[in-house]
Amino acid sequence: MKKLTNSVVGIVICMLLLLASNSWAGNVLRMSTTTSTENSGLLTVLNPAFEEKYGIKLEVIAVGTGKALKMGGQGDVDVVFVHAPAAEIKYVESGDFIDRTAVMHNDFVIIGPVEDQAGLASAKTAVDALQKIAASKSTFISRGDDSGTHKKERSLWATAKTKPVGSWYVEVGQGMGAVLNIANEKQAYTLTDRGTQIAFADKLDLVISFEGDAVLFNPYHVMAVNPDKHKNAQYELAKKYIKFVSSTEGQAIIAGFRKAGQQLFYPDAK
Repeated sequence: MKKLTNSVVGIVICMLLLLASNSWAGNVLRMSTTTSTENSGLLTVLNPAFEEKYGIKLEVIAVGTGKALKMGGQGDVDVVFVHAPAAEIKYVESGDFIDRTAVMHNDFVIIGPVEDQAGLASAKTAVDALQKIAASKSTFISRGDDSGTHKKERSLWATAKTKPVGSWYVEVGQGMGAVLNIANEKQAYTLTDRGTQIAFADKLDLVISFEGDAVLFNPYHVMAVNPDKHKNAQYELAKKYIKFVSSTEGQAIIAGFRKAGQQLFYPDAK
C-alpha cells in the first residue's frame, strides 16, 4: 500500500509539473538586459509581478548593454531593457527596435578605497576625478565589456583627453557585480551604477569616492524588437512588458525597491 501511495504521489507531482510547464506554452517572453538590473536585485521583484499579472514567462539574459542590444538587433530576444541612450537610438533609427520607453534612472558613482590615494575627494567633476586616478596611476578596474557602464566610462576618458593605458588600468570583461568584487580585492577604483553599489555595499570595503556630477546621470529604457524586421519577435508580449514597467503598478515597484533603506532607482515613465 505504501509503494502504491508513493507511486500515486509521484504521478500527481509529474502531472502538476506538466501542467505548470504547459501553462507557459506560447507565452514566453525573451528579454536581454544589462547586468546592473539583475545584480541590483530589481528584477527579482519586478518580473515575478509581471509574470503573475499576465501569465507570461520571462526568460532573462543579463549581459553587458552592448551585447544585450546586439541580441535584440539580431532578433534573438523580444524586448531589450538597457541604459545606453546613444547606442539605443542607433538601433531605433536602424529599425531594429520600436516603442522605446523611459522606465527609470539612477546615476553612476566612482568608488574606491577609504585611503583615497588618488585624492578624488578634492575633484570637482567626474572628468577631474578620472584625471586624478590616471595621474596617480592608482589601480582602476574597467568592465571592458561594451556595457552601458563601460560606454559611459569611455566617454568620460575621451572628455578628459586621457587614454587609460598601463598596468594600473585593468579591463576584466565582467559584469558589474564581478567588477565590484575584483575592485574590492585589489582595493582599486571603478565606475559603477549606484543601484549595484548600494546592493553590494555590505560586501565591500570600498566607499563612494566621487558622485554628483550631472554627466553621471544614468537613464534606463525598454524597447520592443521590431516584428516587421524580425519575424519571430513576440511583439504582443513585449508590448505587455513595456506597458507593465511603465504603468503605475510597475513604477511603484521600482520606486519602492530598496536595499538597506536606500532607493536604488527612480521612476521615469510619464
